[in-house]
Amino acid sequence: MEKQIVTQHTAIYSNENSWSLLKSGLVKLNPTKVFILMDTNTHEHCYELFLECAGIKNSVETVIIPSGEINKTIYTCMDIWTTLSEKGADRSSLLINLGGGVVTDLGGFVASTFKRGIAFVNIPTSLLAMVDASLGGKNGVDLGMLKNQVGVVNNPRFVIVDPVFLNTLPKQEIISGYAEMLKHALIDSEDYWKDLQDFDIFDVKNTSNLIWKSIKIKNNIVTQDPKELGTRKVLNFGHTLGHAIESYCLDNTSRATLLHGEAIAIGIVLATYISSNLVGFDKNKLGYITAFLLTNFKKQTFSKQDIESIIALLKHDKKNKAGTVLFVLLEDFGKTHINKEVSNSLIQKAFNYYMKFKNTTQKL
Repeated sequence: MEKQIVTQHTAIYSNENSWSLLKSGLVKLNPTKVFILMDTNTHEHCYELFLECAGIKNSVETVIIPSGEINKTIYTCMDIWTTLSEKGADRSSLLINLGGGVVTDLGGFVASTFKRGIAFVNIPTSLLAMVDASLGGKNGVDLGMLKNQVGVVNNPRFVIVDPVFLNTLPKQEIISGYAEMLKHALIDSEDYWKDLQDFDIFDVKNTSNLIWKSIKIKNNIVTQDPKELGTRKVLNFGHTLGHAIESYCLDNTSRATLLHGEAIAIGIVLATYISSNLVGFDKNKLGYITAFLLTNFKKQTFSKQDIESIIALLKHDKKNKAGTVLFVLLEDFGKTHINKEVSNSLIQKAFNYYMKFKNTTQKL
C-alpha cells in the first residue's frame, strides 16, 4: 500500500521511505534554525527515537512544555513564543511538533502566529494524533475549560506517521486514539467498522494499514471542505457532547479527568442514540455499537446536575449558529446529517440510555 498523500498544502507520509522523504523536504525548505517542541513525556520517551529515525545531524533547539490538556493554553504559547524569540528564531525557522494532540494543536498555533507564521512539521507520537489531531490544519488552544476555542486553520509542511512511536504509549492512550478510528468508520463505512474489530496494536502491519485508512478518510473529507463550511462537520460526529463531557470533567475536581477518546466514546454512544430517534439509525446497530464501545471504554456515571452542566456547556460548541446547538447525526454507516437541532430532553434520554445499557460484548 502506497502510504503518502501530497497536496499543495502539506505532505503526509507513512511508508518505509517517510523519513528520507522528510529529510529531502527539509533540505529544500532550508530553515535557518530547527526547533523541536515536545512535552515532558515525549521528551523522555520519543526524542531519542525521533533523532535516530530522522537522522538530523545539524544542531537543533528543544522546547519542552508540561504534559497534559490542562497546559493547552495561551499562557503556554506565550512561554514558547518567548523561548523562540530568545533563541533567535526568525521567519525562516522551522518548528517540529513531536508529540500527541496537545503538542501538535498547540505547536501548530504557535508556529502559525510567531512572526506572522513560520513553517512547521508534525510528528505525531500518539494514535490519536496520528489519525486525527495532527491532520487537517486545525491548530489552537483551549479557553479555560472550553476546548479549542482559539485557533487558526493552517497546514504543516509535512506529517510523518510512524507507528513505531506507539510502542511508547500506555494502553489507555492507544484506546483513546481508537475511539477516533471508530468514529471514522461510523461516518465512512460498515466495512471499516468490521475491520476495526480486529485492531491489535501488536499486529504491526494491520495496525499500520488501519491507521492509514483513517488518515485517508479524514484527508478526503478535509480536502472537500478545508474551512469546515459544510462537509467537514461530519468529522465532529460524537464531539458535540464528547467535548462538553471532556471539558466538564477537566474542570470538575470531584471527577476524574477523561482522555479525549474516552469522552468521545461516550459522545458517540449519545449521538448514535439521538440519531436513532431523529434520523432513523437502526436500533439493532445502535445496540451493537453501544455494547462494543462500553466493552472497550469504562462506563461513566453522571448525576442529573452533571448532565445539566454538560448541556449548559454546549452553547460554546464551535458548530453553533445564532445560539442554536447543532449536531452531526447518522442515518446509517456513511450516511450523515449535519446541522441538526436536538432538544435537551432527548439529550437527557441519551444519557439515561448510556448509563442503563447492559453490556455483554467481549472486550478488545
